[in-house]
Amino acid sequence: MPKFESHIFVCCKAGKCDKDGKEKLRSAFKKELKHRGLNPQVRANSSGCLDQCDEGPTVVIYPQAIWYGGVKLDDVERIIEETIVGGRIIEELVIPDERLNCKKKD
Repeated sequence: MPKFESHIFVCCKAGKCDKDGKEKLRSAFKKELKHRGLNPQVRANSSGCLDQCDEGPTVVIYPQAIWYGGVKLDDVERIIEETIVGGRIIEELVIPDERLNCKKKD
């Protein structure tokens, strides 16, 4: 099996990232990847907490190390098309470096 081109980790920890605990966001990524014939080159996996709860739902794409926050089901197709297929970063979804691994300040 060839090496993955991209690996999408979707926070599925119950709470802000996965309100009902049903992994709907991860399932949507998996469905879209399959629909586009991108699986197995690109994988979408559930992750535990990514420690970005204030930014959730959170998705991180490796090896590019792109962190997206506030991701909605409606964003899935766009992320696959623009980021995975097109190699473009969706700026309005990016969690800025200065907010990674820290709590928001009120």
